[in-house]
Amino acid sequence: MELRVTGLSKTYGNGVKALDNVSLIVPQGMYGLLGQNGAGKSTLMRTIATLQEADSGDVHLGDTDVLKDKEGVRRQLGYLPQDFGVYPRISAADMLDHLALLKGLANGKQRKEVVEAMLNRVNLFQHRKKALSSFSGGMRQRFGIAQALIGNPKLLIVDEPTAGLDPGERNRFYNLLAEVGENVIVILSTHIVEDVMELCRKMAIIHQGRVLYEGAPDDAVNSLEGRIWERRIPKAEAAAYGERHKVISSKMVAGQPLIHVFAEQAPEDGFTPAKPDLEDVFFSKIAGLN
Repeated sequence: MELRVTGLSKTYGNGVKALDNVSLIVPQGMYGLLGQNGAGKSTLMRTIATLQEADSGDVHLGDTDVLKDKEGVRRQLGYLPQDFGVYPRISAADMLDHLALLKGLANGKQRKEVVEAMLNRVNLFQHRKKALSSFSGGMRQRFGIAQALIGNPKLLIVDEPTAGLDPGERNRFYNLLAEVGENVIVILSTHIVEDVMELCRKMAIIHQGRVLYEGAPDDAVNSLEGRIWERRIPKAEAAAYGERHKVISSKMVAGQPLIHVFAEQAPEDGFTPAKPDLEDVFFSKIAGLN
């Protein structure tokens, strides 16, 4: 099964064009949707999740028309939005039991088995009687995945799932998503390039509502080989370098700016070849350089 998005467009009442003729083919496995805040990622995710309407275009999950058969999609969908709300005083087990009931698991015995199995899967069974308000950020996100997986969805959408997690929780969440992605379509919407590089076999870069790249992260990185150059520069000269060269990024290293420049050959003395990464791809695409 695959998710096919064709010519999807959405303009809000204030004139903001959130989606501009977006077309994607999302296969089974982990698929990264990379973009800055406001790029259109959440609009695309909400549209696929049947939470808002598109102005034009088509979306199909296998043979299901996502824009027309919303109930059919919801039976196959798991969704973890960026802001996942729960009743804070309810225990994890009771909340998951309630959500399982809402998803159609009416048999009490079967529902209990499903809930316990899901809590074990996300490593929360030992915390099942604790109130959700006592959960750490990582535990909360793992519970979010558990509720999204109830009902064995064929499509799982997760929106900015690792924001605010410490490195340990982030790694545990990576591992869980990778396991889930072996059997279903998982769309990972994020602005964190490491999330996409480490987890996803396919990806798309979206900017100002338009798709700038779709394909494998490794292919995108390899396309920049020999075209990224770096140099440490004095802070006072940053503007001058920006005027002379196609500077795609700048970050502070030991109190001094380290700039990455896009060029077919060494821009000038003092620059050295840099091994490109997905961050270079992201910024060069946004700048319209590659």
